[in-house]
Amino acid sequence: MTLRLHAMTCGWLTAPLGLLLEGESGEIRIPVPCYLIDHPKGKVLFDSGLNAAVLDDANGHLGYLTRYFQPDLDEQDLVARQLEAIDLGVRDIDCLVTSHLHFDHAGGHSQFPNTPTIIQRREWEAGADDDLIAANGYIAADYSLGQDVIQVDGEHDVFGDGAIVCVPTFGHTPGHQSLRVRLESGVVILAADACYFRHSLEALRLPKTGHDRDAMRETLLRLRELQARGVRIFYGHDPDFWKELTRVPAPIT
Repeated sequence: MTLRLHAMTCGWLTAPLGLLLEGESGEIRIPVPCYLIDHPKGKVLFDSGLNAAVLDDANGHLGYLTRYFQPDLDEQDLVARQLEAIDLGVRDIDCLVTSHLHFDHAGGHSQFPNTPTIIQRREWEAGADDDLIAANGYIAADYSLGQDVIQVDGEHDVFGDGAIVCVPTFGHTPGHQSLRVRLESGVVILAADACYFRHSLEALRLPKTGHDRDAMRETLLRLRELQARGVRIFYGHDPDFWKELTRVPAPIT
């Protein structure tokens, strides 16, 4: 069985580096990644990028978050447009896997109104709790859309064959998950915000904020152990790593 993994750049954000790596200063421009995994049993999209509403009214959609994150998005950055580079449309996607409900990961869900999404139960429940919505910086309009939601607890094997597995990486948010993908060349972990940068993992450097700092550190330690065993970690927002990575239309090998 051969999988094809495609990386897509679905916009950029400029943010204070110290927010993403505690103790640092200045600003950093980071990519907003999404991934398409083409499996013989279906096509899976991991995260969906920014909401199309950001194109015309970033302040209106993101509100106070624009104090910290300045989006750079054009029409071609929308995940639906990125899929066109590999001759796919939104109806070709069989399921979304949502790492977590932040605006740059679940914002594009509205482009897939009929596609079910897989998410950790505790993340979905946090996204329905007014107090946790505010505490975690969620935007309910990104994800409360009426799509079918498959709530899972712990590891979840998407097709039952070990090729695409949701892996809990709690801490950044209450129910953050990463995705383990078994390519012909070896196993990769699409870490999302469990690990922003290569330096986050090498130096065990946490962001300034997060839901549970102890869980964040434990997650980094587990990712580091996996890396030592030969698993490739795809960092969530690392611009240097992103330059090295093959992006659509070519698949990652």
